[in-house]
Amino acid sequence: MKSSTLKKVLLLGLFALSLAGTKVFAQQITKFAVVDTDRIYQSYYKNSSALKNYETKKNEFQKEIDKRTEELQKLRQTKLTYEKAGDQEMVKSTQAEITKKTQSLTDYIKAKNIELENLKSNLQKNDAFYQKLYASIARIAEKDGYSMVLSLQDTTSILWYSNSVDITNDVILDLGLRIR
Repeated sequence: MKSSTLKKVLLLGLFALSLAGTKVFAQQITKFAVVDTDRIYQSYYKNSSALKNYETKKNEFQKEIDKRTEELQKLRQTKLTYEKAGDQEMVKSTQAEITKKTQSLTDYIKAKNIELENLKSNLQKNDAFYQKLYASIARIAEKDGYSMVLSLQDTTSILWYSNSVDITNDVILDLGLRIR
C-alpha cells in the first residue's frame, strides 16, 4: 500500500472512532432515570404510626368529602324537581343552599389538603431517611450508569417517561424495604 492510501485509511479510521466515541459519550450524557419518592416514603414508613395517622386522616377526609358531595347531588336533584314544578321560591332557596354548601366544601377541601400536606411534609423531612435515600439513589445511578435521576413528584419537568427508567423498586430494595 502506498503511503497516501495508508494515511487516508488511518484518517478514515480515526474519524470513524471519533464519531463512535462521540456517540457513546452522547449516550452517557442522556441516560437518566426517574424515581417515585412517594412510593418509597410509603414503603419506608408503612409500619410507622405517623404514616398510619396520615392515611387515617386522608381516609376520614375523603369520607367527609364524599358525604358532602352526595348532599350536594341530592340538593341539585331537589332543585330540578322544584324547577319542573315551577316553584321559583324553592328553586332560589335551594340554589342558595347549594351555593353555600359548595363554598363550604371547597373551603373544607383546601383546609384538609393543607393539613395533609403538612403531615406528609413532616414525614418526608426525616434527615436520617433522606441521607439513606440519596445515598441509595446515588449507588444505583452510579452502578447503572445514570447521569441524572428525576423525581416523579416534580411533574413540572417530566412530561413522559418509559417504565424502563423507573428505578423506584431498586431504591426500595436497596433500602432494605419491601415493594408494595
